[in-house]
Amino acid sequence: MITLLEIPAATLEWMILSPLFVLLGVGCLGILLEAVLPRDLRFVVQTGVTVLGLVVALGLTILNWIHETPTIAAMSLLAVDGPAYIFWTLILIAGLGGTALFAERALGAGHSAFAASAATVPGSPLEREAERLRREHTEIFPLLIFAVFGMMLFASANNLLVLFVAVEIFSLPLYLLTGMARRRRLLSQEAALKYFLLGSMASAVMLYGIALLYGYSGGLSLNELDTAIIAGTASQPLLLGGLVLTSVGLLFKIGAVPFHAWTPDAYMGAPTPVTAFMAVATKTAAVGALLRVFYVGLGGAAWTWQLLFAVVAILTMALGSTVALAQTDIKRLLAYSSIAHAGFILVGVVGAVAGGDGVSVSSVSAIAFYLLTYGIATFGAFAIVTMVRRSGGEANSLDAWKGLGRRNPVIALIMTLFMLSFAGIPLTAGFVGKLTVFVAAWAGGYGWLVLVAVVMSVVAAFFYLKVVVAMWFQDEDPEVVGTVEAPSLWTWVVLVVSAAATLVLGLIPGGVLALLADASQFIR
Repeated sequence: MITLLEIPAATLEWMILSPLFVLLGVGCLGILLEAVLPRDLRFVVQTGVTVLGLVVALGLTILNWIHETPTIAAMSLLAVDGPAYIFWTLILIAGLGGTALFAERALGAGHSAFAASAATVPGSPLEREAERLRREHTEIFPLLIFAVFGMMLFASANNLLVLFVAVEIFSLPLYLLTGMARRRRLLSQEAALKYFLLGSMASAVMLYGIALLYGYSGGLSLNELDTAIIAGTASQPLLLGGLVLTSVGLLFKIGAVPFHAWTPDAYMGAPTPVTAFMAVATKTAAVGALLRVFYVGLGGAAWTWQLLFAVVAILTMALGSTVALAQTDIKRLLAYSSIAHAGFILVGVVGAVAGGDGVSVSSVSAIAFYLLTYGIATFGAFAIVTMVRRSGGEANSLDAWKGLGRRNPVIALIMTLFMLSFAGIPLTAGFVGKLTVFVAAWAGGYGWLVLVAVVMSVVAAFFYLKVVVAMWFQDEDPEVVGTVEAPSLWTWVVLVVSAAATLVLGLIPGGVLALLADASQFIR
């Protein structure tokens, strides 16, 4: 076995991998600070260290993106190419958005969204005492850093074993964060348990699939898998079995049907800042990994997985769009919205011309742009969800949102913008995102799937408009009315940046699309 000390320093590509080293160092530093700092100083110091670490990692990523050539790094374990830089950038931006929402303290009478003592029994004297003393879980910041670190590994893994390790690295912090809600603690803990059990099962299935692919190709790297498929001399049942089982773990993280069951419960039970971060960052990392595994490693077997993903895309769009129509809880509605968007993303994945040098560059850039538009609207929408409150807690019932346009027209107008973007209405970023994905799928020969997606987009528009109608055209119910509380600067930054980006990317998306298209070729 080769140890780290036996690896020549040059093979580690220190500058190329520097964003990962920075995040790993910041996460370890955060754990150390928890042990040595007085409780009164932890929040300020941890927040500052987390933001600084994410900004430095983002800066290094952009610097490498500009100056470095694509490379297979760290003994062929990671592929640091254009798509890796794209997804690293998106994940780091999501990390900054998550940090801002994690740091919010002005809402809810100054309480954090996280339990004061997550390890205690909900409603116990120990929990009440911890809440009275305003103790806080500042270790949420190192957990977020480790999750971001794992997601970046996941999106750039060139080795199937690294892929599995990465999914565990970012999943474990999310399991913990999901169960740390300050209000509705039992619901939060139930959601965390469901997420953990289903996630563990999906990971185990994916690991079995990786074992089958190893048996088929005789190696763990995506390049060896691609070579074996092109040669076509190995057992096809091993390839098909490994392909299907590996896709289970990836589709689970995306939230695609039939592996979506965790999404509504986890979104409802988790603290809203965690929900926002999971909705954006987890989906982004999983889509990046899915594209790399199936375009690079399994591109030569596109005929085996394109139709499979097309069926999954249709089921995902249909279930997410139709079930959301019946939802009366805003967080649950956004959960099914996330499922529907997973289906729209898969339309772009299916439509790509995969295999050899024929990987569709436009599909990768279109999917990345879609994730960007979805992410900014999602962060903005959940930021508003944290602001609309009732009796000290979030007013998640749609009845509480009735008449919001008259009580606070500015916030209602911004929320309307996000809903229209989700629905894909022209002049919003969401419209351009859907258009680019549909065009890429059409060019790939899946026009019939695009037509299905357009119909599902019309269906989905109804439940987004349901929120708009409640805010502007329905009378408020005095018994459940929600009021908009003023947040701190942290949430305002997320809200303003999300709203501005939704408008700008809807009106002048050309520059960003060109940038993504120039960096959308996978290295092999």
